[in-house]
This record gives sequence, structure tokens and C-alpha cells, in this order.
Amino acid sequence: MEFKNIIGNQEVKDYLINSIEHKNVLHSYLFVGTAGIGKLLIAKEFARNILCLENNNTKDKICTCKSCACFNGKNHPDFYLINENGENIKIDEIRKLTEKVIEKPIISSKKVYIINDCEKMTPEAQNCLLKTLEEPPEFAIIILISSNENLILNTIKSRCMSIKFKNIQEKELLDYATNVLGYSNISKNLLKSFNGSIGKATELKDFKEKYEQIDLLISNLYKKDVIETLLDGKIIYDKENIYNILDYIIVCLYSKSSENIKYINCIKYVNICAERLKSNCNFDMCIDNLLLKMWEELNEESNRN
Repeated sequence: MEFKNIIGNQEVKDYLINSIEHKNVLHSYLFVGTAGIGKLLIAKEFARNILCLENNNTKDKICTCKSCACFNGKNHPDFYLINENGENIKIDEIRKLTEKVIEKPIISSKKVYIINDCEKMTPEAQNCLLKTLEEPPEFAIIILISSNENLILNTIKSRCMSIKFKNIQEKELLDYATNVLGYSNISKNLLKSFNGSIGKATELKDFKEKYEQIDLLISNLYKKDVIETLLDGKIIYDKENIYNILDYIIVCLYSKSSENIKYINCIKYVNICAERLKSNCNFDMCIDNLLLKMWEELNEESNRN
């Protein structure tokens, strides 16, 4: 995918294009930002441009050189993508990288390695990568991609050019969700829950109807009695997606806070629920307690009577 077709982060794209055009590409980069905002897409396009044999690939022109043809065909011998699917990265994978990295390029003048979700490297794997980052071959370029740089060793970060990615703007995200993903009538709360991420918008598409019901659940906390609230709350009893659901409840509570500060007070119960679930407390009891506590917070006077 060409740079111009990747949504958002124009400043980052301009910087990378400029570094290629001025032959100022560095040996190691760390792309940091929210998951699902296009870091990997941009890293791939950066790699394709670096490897291009005609060096005009950043212009509005489709390149047909051998390197770009191989890259687009996903069989470029000088390009390596590690952990495309975001799994844990073990030391053996990094050892293979360190062995391959010293081999000279076959087609291009450079070799490019991308390590996706690099924070999922074990500490041993990160330490194994250090030597290569300290003394990379002149033809090697390593791009690390992370959604949580706090999990990356400082010694790794200090050897990379850190590039911060911004979340996708709401208008761009709304256009993409409507025109590409096929959403219709996206609520403000749902749009905010995307958190500036196309990946998140894609992930939540199949849950739109459920999220609309959660909107109603939060709106009706004041209007219904506790039994009705517990019955309506069955919509959130979803173990597989509970953390996304809890995040969305927080978005809904924030949106109602202008009406009553008590909605903000309810957020602490959502956080308590999340922590208890992470501690393997009984799922149904945690959700029951959350619904009850939110209802009590918002109906305190009625509860006293």
C-alpha cells in the first residue's frame, strides 16, 4: 500500500519519505503508538521504498522494478517481517535474525527487518537483539514496532530512532468506518471507543448492536429499578470480550457525566471489576456487583428511602 493510501500520521510519512529522498535512512527505528493505527502498514511501505531499485517510489508513481515486484509478491529475499500476527517472540526467532542479518543483500542494496509488537520479545530475546543494534551491518535496517514501549528495555530504546505515531483523527476514522468498514449511524460513544484506531474499529464492527444496548443500559440506570437493571445488564456477561465492554462502559459513563457527576463516580466500580476479573475472581459475581454498585451510586437517595 502506497504512503498516500495509508490514513493518518502524515507528518511521520513525510519524515520517512524525506529520509529516503535525502539518503538519510538510519539503521534502527522504533515506531510507537496505539495498536491498530497503521504503524505496520507504514513500516512496510517504508521498507518497500528503501529496497526500491529506482529510488523514485515515494512519488505518485507505481514502481515496477524487480525489488518492488518481489516485495508486492511477498517474496523479497532482502525483507523480513517477524511476528506479523502479534504473538510472543522467543529468543530463537531473534537468534535467526542475528544470523541472517550479516548476510549481504541479494536484490537491493539494503536489507530491512521489521519486528512487529516488539514488546512481546522475552527479556532474553531483547538482550540477544542488542548486539545487532549496537553494531549493525552497513546494509541492515531494523524497524521495531510497539504499542507499549514501557515493556521494552531502555538499552533497546536508546539505540533506536523513536518515532511517535498519533491516533487517527475522528473525522478520518468516521469516514473509514462508514465507507470502508460499512458502519452506519455510528454513535459518538462508539466512535470514541475506537480510540483513534482503525484496528479497534474493525474489531468492534460485529459488536455494534451490543454496544448500542450497553448505551441504553447506562442511560437507564436512573430510570429503572435494580431488578430491571440486573436483567438488562445480562448483555455484558461476555467473558471473551469483557475488557472491551468495560472500556466501552467507561466511555458511556464519561459521556453522561455532564448530566450528573455521579456517572464519573461509577467509573471506579468498572476499574475495580476489571482488576477483580484479572485476579480470576468469579465472573458472574464481579459483573453482578458492578451493576449493583453503579445502580446504587446513581440512585442513592432512592436507595436510602
